[in-house]
Amino acid sequence: MNDSFELNDSIQQAVATYSKNMIRIAFAYVKNVQDAEDIAQDVFLTYMQKQPVFENKEHEKAWLIRIAINKSKNFLKSGWFRTKKTIPDDLSYLPKEEGELLQAVLLLDRKYRIPLHLFYYEGYSIQEIAEILQTNASTIGTRLARGRHLLKTEIGGIVHE
Repeated sequence: MNDSFELNDSIQQAVATYSKNMIRIAFAYVKNVQDAEDIAQDVFLTYMQKQPVFENKEHEKAWLIRIAINKSKNFLKSGWFRTKKTIPDDLSYLPKEEGELLQAVLLLDRKYRIPLHLFYYEGYSIQEIAEILQTNASTIGTRLARGRHLLKTEIGGIVHE
């Protein structure tokens, strides 16, 4: 019974700590807040079902991100997603510049959008992103550079490199 209490406590702590991160990662893939929230919820359900043991908090966060990415990709492959009509999310609550930047980021191909999100919003290094996405660090560096260039071209402003 004590193990059950610890598990529930660790899951509750993970939800409190990482739920916004999981929603943002899923949103970068599916471009819809409600679907992203559902995916994030599914990530924590998987956590509860699998009951993984982590070396540390960074290992836990990386595992959750990997699950969120996989679930987002599976969602995009689903027949339901391919046949549904997407309704653009209202971003009017954001400051104008931030909304324009987010719209520009969402228009990018996933191979640029996800590394940009993990680098700028989640604070991961290129090497950490490469491990999470299971690709080469040089590939991630190239995708970040190309993604920044595409954003700079799209919004016509100065993008910090």
